Parts: sequence; structure tokens; C-alpha cells
Amino acid sequence: MKISPLQTARLQYAPKLPGMLRHGISEICVKEGEATASVADQEKIAALFPNTYGKKEITFEKGENTSEAKKQVVGVILSGGQAPGGHNVVCGLYDALKATNKENVLYGFKGGPSGLLEDDYLVFDDEYIDQFRNTGGFDIIGSGRTKLETEEQFAVAAEVCKKHGITAIVIIGGDDSNTNAAVLAEYFAAHETGVQVIGCPKTIDGDLKNEDIECSFGFDTATKTYSELIGNIERDANSAKKYWHFVKVMGRSASHVALECALETQPNICLVSEEVAEKKMSLAQIADYIADSVANRAAKGMNFGVAIIPEGVVEFVPEFSALIKEINEMLAGAKADEFNALTSWKDKYAFIENGLSKESFGVFATLPETVQQQLFLERDPHGNVQVSLIESEKLFSALVKANLDERKKNGTYKGKFSALHHFFGYEGRCAFPSNFDADYCYSLGYNAFMLIQYGYNGYLSKISNLSKPAEEWIAGGMPITKMMNMERRHGEDKPVIRKALVELDGAPFKYFEAHRESWAVDTCYTYPGAIQYYGPDEVCNITTRTLALEKGV
Repeated sequence: MKISPLQTARLQYAPKLPGMLRHGISEICVKEGEATASVADQEKIAALFPNTYGKKEITFEKGENTSEAKKQVVGVILSGGQAPGGHNVVCGLYDALKATNKENVLYGFKGGPSGLLEDDYLVFDDEYIDQFRNTGGFDIIGSGRTKLETEEQFAVAAEVCKKHGITAIVIIGGDDSNTNAAVLAEYFAAHETGVQVIGCPKTIDGDLKNEDIECSFGFDTATKTYSELIGNIERDANSAKKYWHFVKVMGRSASHVALECALETQPNICLVSEEVAEKKMSLAQIADYIADSVANRAAKGMNFGVAIIPEGVVEFVPEFSALIKEINEMLAGAKADEFNALTSWKDKYAFIENGLSKESFGVFATLPETVQQQLFLERDPHGNVQVSLIESEKLFSALVKANLDERKKNGTYKGKFSALHHFFGYEGRCAFPSNFDADYCYSLGYNAFMLIQYGYNGYLSKISNLSKPAEEWIAGGMPITKMMNMERRHGEDKPVIRKALVELDGAPFKYFEAHRESWAVDTCYTYPGAIQYYGPDEVCNITTRTLALEKGV
């Protein structure tokens, strides 16, 4: 198979490990910290996880390895959406496993958690794994979104592990996947299977984050990739001087990606979903806010600009959220069949008008027809609106145009407004990992095996002090239950890892807030350019602006 020169070079890159993991395996010992408690609902979480709750956080240090010497047979699963660096987690896990004992074995379960349930796997060897070092994507074994959450599934997983003599499972995933890892770990402990479960924090959305997990892997590469593209668009906008670009970026539940891209590129507008919710902003208020920037720039002769829109922002608009809730209820059960049987949009529109409250229909009526129809596209498995299918970048540009048309009528706006639309999502999920993600992910995998070797179960592989050079990174682990709380899911209270939203009193948002007024009116664009892999540290090994601001770097 022919590969590119960059891939050839990247295959030779040697990822950097935290200082304490650079010692030989025989010289790594454990330092135990304090016992832990969940972030909320402690009594309920403790009752649900009697065998894995309240365990101590640990860090690895230089010292005599006191772990039990035994052959390890480990299974690894990639779960959920792709994120740059996933291959290096597997490579780090494999290298630590083989460095400890050449007889150790690593199984890769194909296609995500379903591979474990269906006993669909491959056994890694040097020749196979060496093809994937420092590369993007999850094609090494594939991924999937099957959830491990039922007793029947756990029983099947236990049988598959028993069949192959598997001693541990590593689940590489986001908040839902690691919630499943915690529940599976509890099941294995309660049934005395002898199988450990370790999680690794993955998601480009950046919402698997807390006081312990400074950054989920893939966020660095994805935001740098999007920022390069946004910077290119800014340069084009400033060259052509005739378009407003509305750029939607991934991040349904949190705006970390949008905020980081804004900090990297300094666009004229960036919506932050959490602020929209905090201020209870309406669609009209958001349109007015963007239109102000358009009008103020036009008054200076600048009929161009760039606006960044988080993927899930409409869910944070109270009136729109209420509309979606009513639509979900309106199309529940047999009513969905009745609606789907209608053949014309005119008939469907009348059905919708009769089914919605006056307030929600008022919101619905203000939407462009394309967006109205997107609200009634294919439903998710639970029969709900798929908000990710809504082209919010086109929604807001249409609302802004309508706002500006009104201003023209009353003589307060005389500029020109022409919009172009972009959605950056898949472009960043499988990019070649940055040096940071290549190093971080390799360390997470290597560290995961150390947790296995020392017998930990229901733990998350944890690498911290990430704003410093890799030599100063700290390796260890934390019980997954520490991140959990109870939430209402599909009519039931369930234990889940709490998502981390953008903190409006946090340093990254405060920096953005302090500068966005000047960015809105003036042209302050910055151009990050492509990810660099070779050269000075200040170019190749820079961290995200988010992490730098959070850590005061």
C-alpha cells in the first residue's frame, strides 16, 4: 500500500512519555492519594457501585514495581465517534504490555463494544500495529456506538473474556462510553470474574473534563484543524471583502470547540451556547446581536465578516428548546404515523399549527422553511428531533438578513449582506494527531496498562499537568465513579459522568468576553495555519489556548 511522505515520517515519530513512565517498567511504583466521592448524589452512586466506589486516586512514581507478575491478556475497544490520537492509545497500551512481558497478548475488538459482544476481534502483533503509529482515525479496529448497559450484555462480555482468558478490558471513549466502563467494571467485580476495566478519556467536544481530567484527547488536534480552516476563511473574507461567513463547528452539548476556535482566530462573532442559556436569549435577540456587528462593520465600509456557531446552540435557546419538546410530544406514538402519511408540506404545516401551542408556533413560523422541514426529518432512536441535522449556520444568517432588511426599511442600515455557510465536523475527527495528542494518547495507553498491572478496576487513565512539557506530565488514575452523578435519561434516573460545559466565570470565556467587542467591529483576525510537526517547540508543541488560559500559562 502506497503511503504519503508525511505518513512515512509520522510513523517514525517517537511519542514522549511523562517522566515517571520513562523509567523501566520494573522501576514504576504507586503512590496512593485520598479516597474519592462522586461529584454529586454520593449515597445513590455509592449504592449502585458498592465494589468500585470511593477508591483512592493514585499516581505513578519512580520506585520498585510491586505489582504481581503474571501474564496479561487485554482487550481494547474504541467506542463512539472518532478522535485524533486513538491509534496511539492502542500503541501505548501495546508497547507497555509487551515491555512488561513478551507473552502478554492484546485483543482488539472490532467495530466498538459490539465486537466484544459478538466475539469479533483481531490479535495485535508488531507488524500490524506499526502501520498505525501517530496516524489519525480509528481504522485500526473500527469503532461503534453500541452501549454496554444491560445485565444480558455484561454476562455475554464476561463469557467472551473467560473464553479468551482476558484479564482486563480497556474502553477508549467519551462520557457515555466511560459511564458504561464503570458499570461494566462494577458487574465484573460483583460477579468475581477477575476481569478489570480501565477507561481512557476521548472526545473532540472537550466536555469530558473536570478538576482531574484537564483535556480529553483529540480536542487539541480537532480545534487546531478547524482553526486553520477558519483562519483561511478569515483571510479570504479580508481579501474579497464581500461575504459574511457563518461557520458551524462540532459540539452539541458544550461550546468548548467554538470557544477554542474563537480564541485561536478572533472572529467577529462567536456564539457560546452556555451564555445563550444563561441570558435566556431568544432567536431574535441573537439575530439582533449579530446584525449589530454586520451594521457597525458596514458603516466602516467592511461588508464582510466571520461568525462561529456551535453545533447545538439552538437547544440552549429557551424558546427553541420548548419548541423541540412540543414537537417531540406532538409526534409521539400514533401521531407520528398520521403526520408521516401526509404528502404535502402544506398539509404537514397545518398539522403542526394545530399541534403546537400558540407560543411555540410563533417561534416555528419565524424560521426559514428549510429549517422548519429539518425539524421533521428522520427522528433519533427515541423518536426525538435530531438537533444535529438543523443547519443552524443557515438559520442565523437568514434571521440576520431579515433583521437587516427591517433596518434598511427604517433607514438605519445601508450596507450589503451576502452570506456563505460552512460546517466543520468530520474534517477534524480523523486528522493526523498533533504532537500534543500523539504524546498524550500514547501516554494514556501506556499508563492504562500500568493501572492494569497494579490490579485497578473501574479506573480512568489520567495524565495531568498537560500545559507543561511532557517530561513534567503526571501519570496516574482515578475511579470513574468520582465523575458521576444521577441524571434523568429516557424516563429513568441513571448514573452518568457529568458533562463539562463552558464555565462562564472561567479564564477562557473571560478572555473572550473581554475582547469580543473589538473583534465584532474591527478586523482582528489571526491565522493559525496548518498543524506543524517539526520545528521549534513554540510552533510544534503549543497547547490549546483554552488549556493555557486555564493554567495561567
